[in-house]
Amino acid sequence: MKPILSKAQLDYMKAKNKFENTAKVMEKEITAKRALQEITQEVMEELVQATGFHDAYNELVIAENALIDWSHSTIKHEKTYRENRDAIDVLYNNVNSSPEKRQELIQLSMKIR
Repeated sequence: MKPILSKAQLDYMKAKNKFENTAKVMEKEITAKRALQEITQEVMEELVQATGFHDAYNELVIAENALIDWSHSTIKHEKTYRENRDAIDVLYNNVNSSPEKRQELIQLSMKIR
């Protein structure tokens, strides 16, 4: 039986898949261009725009932020949250202090049912 996911979780999964697929396309484009010419900043900017990589990245960040906000509001009803409120709130308040902490919180948010 499939787990029931929230809208925030589904949106995150969709944005993540789109970003990963766009990144693969961009990698192929870079490889093809590299065979023909040097990859300069201008060439890279063209590839980022042509592949939609920038838009996919922005959509992913928006989905991550929505997922983090959703998980924070959702866990506030849990006994564990009430018992460890200060530590959990510090984690959420410092979510952008490092990419590792942000990724860990996103992974934990995807486990909420």
